[in-house]
Amino acid sequence: MCTLEQSSLPVEIISRYSAWQEVYSIDESFVGLRGTPAELEGVGTEIRQAVRQLTGVPVRVAMGATKSLAKVAAIGIKKTPAMNGVLHVGRYGEEQMSRILASIPVTDLWGVAGRRGKKLAAMNVHSAKDLRDLDPKWARKKFNVNMERIVLELRGIPCIPLELIPPTTKDQLIFSRSFSKKITDDREMEQVISLYAQRVSARLRAQCSLSGHLSAWAMTGWADTGTVAHSAQVSVGLPTPTDDPITLTRAARALIPKLFPTEGIRYARAGVVLTDLRLADGVQPLELFRPEFEGRGVGQALDAINRKFATTAVGVGLGGTKAPPGWEMKRELLSRRCLTNWDELLVAAA
Repeated sequence: MCTLEQSSLPVEIISRYSAWQEVYSIDESFVGLRGTPAELEGVGTEIRQAVRQLTGVPVRVAMGATKSLAKVAAIGIKKTPAMNGVLHVGRYGEEQMSRILASIPVTDLWGVAGRRGKKLAAMNVHSAKDLRDLDPKWARKKFNVNMERIVLELRGIPCIPLELIPPTTKDQLIFSRSFSKKITDDREMEQVISLYAQRVSARLRAQCSLSGHLSAWAMTGWADTGTVAHSAQVSVGLPTPTDDPITLTRAARALIPKLFPTEGIRYARAGVVLTDLRLADGVQPLELFRPEFEGRGVGQALDAINRKFATTAVGVGLGGTKAPPGWEMKRELLSRRCLTNWDELLVAAA
């Protein structure tokens, strides 16, 4: 397995070297290659030189027997300039590989988020080696099947296959932001969650999907000493799958009381997550169970108005306030969106 990273991925050039390619993100691809570590490092050097010659863009080529080990190789390349941007971890023996994994914090691994890292640390799992040596079934029981796969992949057992055909829709949608000021009032948090629910519902309609489950979360800042460290996540199943902003906003607001368990909490970030997604044309609920505002086109009307005038020109309830909330993320230094917004095109003067 090979992972390639650079600032703007020239997919068509990389595809010349393998019939198996997964475009993982805008700046990264996984590629299937066969050969010995020495042979594959030679191919990696060739790929790197071709991309640099044809595009001028630098690229790193990190290789391993699995996706997770390829990501480990990427960490090694970043830390060791002498690798010249190419590394296959298969060149190392078992003992040396264990020392390498022992030097990598578990939170640096692909697929291990900060919150999972805290839970792993409480279980005395601090390094990639500690995670590799866990019992896979135990990891699945304490976390989920993805953690079990990471454990096995660190042992060189492929468990995460290449996705050669990208999914047409996402299996979950998230809208989250940090605040420009800390939030301590449940009324302000209600406005946050209402607004975020409506924004994520717009993304849901954009991919022609419906959601059957909604969750909201909020957390304090990790460096904020003026508050009790706290994070909370609550969720609710929806009676019928929907993309209606009013239904989703009501469901999100109903979770607010559970986000403030004690006094003195200063939240720094929050988000709304939609899961259990399915195609809109594949769900036909009985009229008896249809939500009150379903079928009235409220969401489509909001989308049309916001596209014409502004991203948040109109909304429902607390999500439709005219004045920008004081807690919204400050974006005065946001770079111009000259590739997607006519009003922000760059101006050249002779």
